[in-house]
Order: sequence, then structure tokens, then C-alpha cells
Amino acid sequence: DHHLPVRAIEVEMFARALASALGVGSGGSTTSSEQARHVAAIARDLQSHRGASVVIPGEHQTPAVHALCHAMNQALGNVGKTVVYTEPVDANPVMQSDSLKELVGDMRAGKVDALFILGGNPAYDAPADFGFADALKNSNIPLRVHHGLYQNETAELCQWHVNEAHYLESWSDTRAYDGTVTIVQPLIAPMYSGRSRHEIVATIAGMAEPSGHDLVQAYWKGKATGGDFDLFWRRSLHNGFVEGTTFPAKQVAAKAGGVPAATPANLGQIEINFRRDPSIYDGRFCNNSWLQELPKPMTKLTWDNAVMVGPAMADRMGVATKDMIRLELNGQKIEAAVWIQAGHPDNSVTTFLGYGRKRAGAVGTGAGFDFYPMRVSATPWFTTGVNIQKTGETYLLASTQGYQTMDAPDQARPLVRTRTLEQYKEDPEFAQDDAPAKDQTLYPPYDYKAQEYAWGMAIDLDHCVGCNNCIVACQSENNIPVVGKEQVNRGRHMHWLRVDAYYQGDREKPNAYFQPVPCMHCENAPCELVCPVGATVHSSEGLNDMVYNRCVGTRYCSDNCPYKVRRFNFFLFQDWTTPQFKMMRNPDVTVRSRGVMEKCTYCVQRINEHRIDAEREDRMIKDGELQTACQQSCPADAIIFGNINDPESRVSKLKAQARNYGLLQDLNTRPRTTYLAEIRNPNPELAG
Repeated sequence: DHHLPVRAIEVEMFARALASALGVGSGGSTTSSEQARHVAAIARDLQSHRGASVVIPGEHQTPAVHALCHAMNQALGNVGKTVVYTEPVDANPVMQSDSLKELVGDMRAGKVDALFILGGNPAYDAPADFGFADALKNSNIPLRVHHGLYQNETAELCQWHVNEAHYLESWSDTRAYDGTVTIVQPLIAPMYSGRSRHEIVATIAGMAEPSGHDLVQAYWKGKATGGDFDLFWRRSLHNGFVEGTTFPAKQVAAKAGGVPAATPANLGQIEINFRRDPSIYDGRFCNNSWLQELPKPMTKLTWDNAVMVGPAMADRMGVATKDMIRLELNGQKIEAAVWIQAGHPDNSVTTFLGYGRKRAGAVGTGAGFDFYPMRVSATPWFTTGVNIQKTGETYLLASTQGYQTMDAPDQARPLVRTRTLEQYKEDPEFAQDDAPAKDQTLYPPYDYKAQEYAWGMAIDLDHCVGCNNCIVACQSENNIPVVGKEQVNRGRHMHWLRVDAYYQGDREKPNAYFQPVPCMHCENAPCELVCPVGATVHSSEGLNDMVYNRCVGTRYCSDNCPYKVRRFNFFLFQDWTTPQFKMMRNPDVTVRSRGVMEKCTYCVQRINEHRIDAEREDRMIKDGELQTACQQSCPADAIIFGNINDPESRVSKLKAQARNYGLLQDLNTRPRTTYLAEIRNPNPELAG
């Protein structure tokens, strides 16, 4: 549980020093005494956990770092235990950048008579030194065909664009990381007469009117074993995977002298990092408004990609968040806005790819800054030598951090509660505070224990990684609208669930915490008392319900909510006229209009669906069969929902733990949503 800010260019030196400490390689050096202290402590920690540890290289690091990590895992006895090797998942594992460079050379040499580009957008995102867009535009290829979901920058330079069927409209197959194959089934027929890549390739090969289903099925007829193919096919579709396709583990060993020579690095220059955006990735999801308005995990930025700078570097340069700077690298000059990020390594900047699109669609075109022109094949992820100058201008960045702030001084009532493992052992009740007694209230009492169901949620802060899956799942499930950058900047974003980011300690090396905050569904709900029309009321099962057709938009409920989890439709944010949007929306959830307040409902439509199913079968709703959208989407299992009247339910057992606490409990709101305090396990040698 330690965070050591290290520039990407220094990671290889750090890895060589760590490998040397573990008896691998010929030695290495670190750039500071702090790094040396970490190397010594980490080496001892790894040695004491041989066969139960793992050393993971970053995917953006050099081949030398990856080779060193493989060698360290072998030396630690991790291979076959925490590390397993298999065949590559890629059907054709080649160096794709070399293949693309060879294609560009053939295009310029006039060796290409017909070019079919299936998916992708190389005119936008290919390494700048390849000059793919220039070659495509000026090489006079007789036939240029682009196949994709959008008429993007590459399609603009082709003579033909073929509409691609979305993967949810197509038959296909794919492999998981361990080699297991799944058959991809379409959810609906193609809405716009699109064609899958399988069908396009089959057409080029001379097949007439190929069917994706028939192509995939024909392939697996040649692969299936046993005599009954129909049984094999039905079982594979039903189970979601093809039996017997998992790759077996391979026995491999590091070769002597297999670690490449050290990569020369100029440590005195400013480093620049290129990273795929955490929301829109490499630009392929740029036209998705849900992802454009999804706050980034660390910065909570929406609709933009700023240049991330550490606090010390920002102080030296005299720049602040939203200031414009000019970056110059490899003869390219790009102006972009600054975001000062706590914990970012000094003398380094990070840029995010995927923005600055010129032909993305109604949503994505023109948003943010394009850093692909600076990115070359030799250094695709980081390099040094970038020059930075302040332009004197500013740029509007819309971040949700700071809006919906809960007024709670950290010393008085901490929102995120955390201790080290040793501190927790000494005081396991640390998360508990002096909440008022249940009878110390003017609210009339209600016996929720008398009901069959009383719904509640527990969120484990130990598990949450701030990935934002829950936000998008909630938006999809509950027909939550997109409002745009200008409205986000006014604090009018509509997400029912937010994930707050907190930083503790030194700004150069802070501890970071994430806290999902949905509606608390308070038993003593302050919002209900102030609504003049009874638009927000309590159910017998403990839900704080919204009656949309009663709401007249006074917003008193929002003012009185200490958790700031209510959202108001200041305008008609929903599009009620585009017919395709009707297919996108959940028919079980009301679509709200202008002047209406809305918030998290604990996915009451799902509760009612499972209630009906259970009553039909004359039984209770089983623990675990009902999940909220946020819970279902959480990859870390941080959100647990269920019936707190059932003492054997998982949520009841979690709420019974000493780590369980409620936000702002001193207000006596009795929140049904509670949290499990975070327990950190630092290395004693690195304390302080």
C-alpha cells in the first residue's frame, strides 16, 4: 500500500536495481535515496513471500522492463503459482506497428491496388512518423474502402465507406485472456443494414450474401469434436464459452542474457507521457456522450483531456489549472490546458489520447486536444525532450470535483475513514462514532423490522478502485440524460451516483481514496419533510421514493439533503423526438422532464421485478439474486445490496462488522447506505 511517484523514463533503472537486489541481472542504480530505500524494502518483502508474490510491469514500459519482471517472477518462484504462461491470445501475434509501417511503404511505392480498412482509424491515430494519412491521400491507390461504425478521418480519405454492424448486432467469436473462446451472439438485428467484418471478408473472397451466423457456425463445425454438432453449438451458446478451449499452461524459463541492454535516458529533460483516455480510450468511443460526460477517475474532468502536471513543476512554471501551455516535440507544436494533479511525478507531464477529433460525429468532433501528431513509433508511450511554454491564455475545463460537496471538516467527521492494519488490530471500533440514539428524533417511529424486506447497501472502500463502471451502469439503467460541458461546468450534471476522490498528505505523494456516493435512503430523510407536494416519500421497505408527476421543482429537497445526491432537470435534457433513443431507454424507468427532481432509487424497478417473480413462485427474494445496476457492474465487488431484515444476507453481515459506518451519522439521518472503512497494509520499513 505505497505510492512512489517515479517518472516513466526512470522505471527501467528502478526495475534493474530491484532485480539486482533479488539476484537477477548485473546491477542497476536508482536516481534518489528515496527510490533506493523502496528498492531495499520491496526486495526484502518479495523474498519473504516467495511463490506468493508477483511483479507486474506496466503495459507502457520498455521490453527491458518486461523481461526483468519475467526474470524476477521466475527467481521468486512465482511461475506456475501467481504467474502462468500460455500461448498468445492473438491469432497472428506480430509487431503491428512494423506491419503498418510496411503497408505505408508499399502505398507510397505504388504496390497497393486495393486497400480495405476494416475498422480502426489509422489516418487519425497511426504513429505520426508513418504519415499514414498523407500516404492514403496522395498515393493514388485505385480502390480505397473503409469499413467502420463512423465516417471518420480515415473514411474521409477513402472512395467508399461501408457501414459496419455494431458488435452487439453481429455474430462472431473471441478469446479471453486465458484462451477460452466465447461465441458472440447479437442482441438485435442490424439497425442500419450494417455488415460485420466476417461478412465483408467473405464478400471479398467471392461469397454471395454471406451470413455472419453461418460463417461462425461453419468455422466451429470444423473445430468441434464429437458427433452431435447441434448439441455442441447449443451448449456453447447457452454456457457462454466453448468447452476445452482454455490454453494449457506452458513451462518457460528466462534465457541467460535475455534482458536487453539499458535504454539510454536523458534524465535532465522534461518527460512527456502518452496515455489512452480512461473514458474514450484511443478515440474510438469519442462520439459516445455517456463516456464524454463520465468524470475521469482522478481529475473528474469531463468533455476534455488536459495536460497533467505535478504540483512542484506547476509552481516552478508559474502555471495553474486551466492555464494554456504550448508543448513542442519532434517539430510539432500543440497548445493545451493544464490540470495540476496531486501525486504526479515531477519534471514530467501526461497527455491523454483520443480527443481533438476532426470527424468523429455530432458529439465527439472538436472536443479536447489531439496529441497524436507528437507520438512516434519509436517512443509510443513516453519520451523526453518536450519544451513547454505558458501562453498566457486560459481554457474552460469542466470538472465535477468540488460540486455536491458535503460540508464536513475532516477532523470533525471524516467522510473516508481509514487505518493501517496494525492500528485496526489495536482499535477495531475506530470507525464507530457517537451517533444519536434512535429515539432522539422528532420523526415518528416506524417498525421496519415488521416488514418482509428492508433494503440496504454496504460499500467497501477497501475494494473500490474508482473505475466509474457504477456511474455508467446507473446512467444506462435509469435513463439519465447527458447535459453537455457548459451545464456540467455549472454543476448541473445528472449522474445519480458520483465517485468522490480524496487526497491525504503531501501533494507530491498523497494517499488517494475513492468513495461512491449514491442516495443514502435515510430512514430519517431530511428531504421528505421540506417537500411541499409530497413528491419524495418513504416506502414501508425503507426506500426514499420519488413521485415524479407530483414534483413542481422547488428544489427544497436538494437544499436539505446533506449528502447532495439529488439532481434537478434545469432544462429538457432528454431527447424525446429521436426514435432510436426510445430503443436505448429502459422501459421500466420513467423518462423525466424539465423542472423535475430525480435521484438514486436503489433500482426500485428491479426490486419490483424480483418481487413479482418471487410471489409467483411463492417464495422470498433470495439473497444475491437481486442486484442494483451499480452492484452488478462493479468489477471489484465493492457494492453489496440486499435485505437487511435477513440476518443471513451478505449485506447484513457486512453491516454487522466493526468497520461499518454511515456518512454524517451525527445528523441522525439513519442512512441505509453505509460504508466499510478502508484498512491499509503499509510496509513498516517505508512508514513515514
